[in-house]
Formats: sequence, structure tokens, C-alpha cells
Amino acid sequence: MDYLHADGLMGARILPLTQGLLAVSAIVVVIIAALVLVAVWRRGRGGAVAATSIIEGEATGWISIGVGLSTLVLVGLVVWTSVTMARIANPPSEPALSIEVRGHQWWWEFVYLNDDPSKTFVTANEIHIPVGKPVRFALEGEDVIHTFWVPSLGGKIQLIPGQTNLTWLEADRPGVYRGQCSQYCGQQHAHMILTVFADPPDSFEAWREAQLRAASEPTSDDARIGEQRFIERCGACHTVRGTRADGHVGPDLTHLMSRTTIAAGDLPNNPGFLSGWIADPQSLKPGALMPDPELSGPELASIRSFLVTLK
Repeated sequence: MDYLHADGLMGARILPLTQGLLAVSAIVVVIIAALVLVAVWRRGRGGAVAATSIIEGEATGWISIGVGLSTLVLVGLVVWTSVTMARIANPPSEPALSIEVRGHQWWWEFVYLNDDPSKTFVTANEIHIPVGKPVRFALEGEDVIHTFWVPSLGGKIQLIPGQTNLTWLEADRPGVYRGQCSQYCGQQHAHMILTVFADPPDSFEAWREAQLRAASEPTSDDARIGEQRFIERCGACHTVRGTRADGHVGPDLTHLMSRTTIAAGDLPNNPGFLSGWIADPQSLKPGALMPDPELSGPELASIRSFLVTLK
């Protein structure tokens, strides 16, 4: 979450403004602190409070100077901010793709749009984008207000229920960029994490082609039993394309094991944490809308055997 370093065009345009505002703020703090110390020293030399009179003309002059300088600085910052916002309002070229972002308590849903409906797919919490190409995002909150923020790539923008806001991002180089909901949205606000993977164009296209495919058929008896149990116990909330699981309350899990984390970036995606998350999500992320499923040991093992095939 490094907001003092830019890895994308929008971030590079915002960074000078960020550094300028921080510099002005630091200078103001230093000036105020120095004036307070001087005032304390002048009025309390030797431990006694001096009976210093205030000369009206002198005081008015200092106030005028302070107000004048503050006004000039604030007007300058307003102009600078307005110019920067105008520069980042639109991408420099036609976006390579469009993604709908839906904020939930407390996870992210991403819909990769396409003019051909068969090439539209849904994923969660991790975004893949091609390097060197702008990507348009249409954002909306599904429950409360959230804020989409990937500081090294761009600025903050809110997700508001009933309103669609637009932004764009572009990464200069391949890498993994941490993002975060920065608008307090409830108990697990701090654990509503998102990750942006900036891939070389060929790697991105390979990832997108893989995401378009439905889930593979289970090849083992345990996985086949697990698929049926998943549909019965979890299919009302989660979707796995290619199966009868078609819920829309929780994340789409069609390619769950292609993600590096679970629980909106809160836990690494490995069999141990996956088992713990399925068995008792409330102990790992209290307040999350995923209920404890009350599974037996064999049920948990079979469902996990199915989920780990979703690559």
C-alpha cells in the first residue's frame, strides 16, 4: 500500500500532488510549532509570565499576513488539485477492457465484460489486467459505501449503492499491487483486501481464456461426492459454472484455486486455511456473511477434495 510510489499512468499524475500536499502540511506543522514555542519562550522567560501588551495595529498586521499567505497557498492547491483531477478523468486511449466492480460486505466481485456474452465471466477479490493498457472500471456498492483504492496505480473512488462511478487504471510494468477498501464499511472493513495482478499481454490472455472455461469434471470418487455435497450445502450461495451450483450471495468459485488468497485477501489459499474457512468462517473473519455450515469431518474432506480441483 505504497502511496508514495507510482507504477501506472494515473498514479504518476497523482503522485506530485500527493507529495506537494504532504510538503505543505509538514511546513504548516513546523511553522505552527515554531510560533507556539516562540510565544511560550517570550511569555515565560525565567519561569515568570511577562505582562506583554498586545498592540492592535501590530496584531492586525500579523493576522493579515497569515490570512493572505494561507489564502494564496489554499487557492494554489485547489487549482493544482482541479488540474490533476481533469488530467486523470479519462484514460489516454480506448480501454483494452471493461470490468464491473461490486463491493460487498466484505469482499469484491469483478465482472469482466465483453460484447459477446459468452466471453463475460465473474471472479472475486483478485483482478488481472494487461500491462501497458488502460482498463475501465464501473463501480457500485451492493450494500453500503465502499472505496476502491490501489494507491500505486491510481486514486480512490467510492462504490455507492444505486450509483455507478467510473475510473480507470493502467500498470506500467508486470507486478502484484495491493489494494484496499478505504471507506469504513463495517466490522471486517480492514480485511476487505483486493489484489491487482498486472500481467504481460500474452499471460493475461491465457489467464482470461482459462477463466472463460467451466469447471473441470471431477476425476476422483471423493471429488465427485464432494461436488454433490457442495451443491447441496453451498450451492445456494456460490456459483461453480458447469455444475448445478448457481448461487449469487457469495463469490463465484469456478476457478477458486487460481487465486492466491481466500476470504477477500485475508488468508492464503492453501488446503489448510481452505478447510478452516469452510468449517468455521466466523472464527477467522467474525461478522462475515458466510455462516458456519456445521459439516461433519467426512463432509468437509469431500467438499475440500472438490474445491481443490477448481483451477
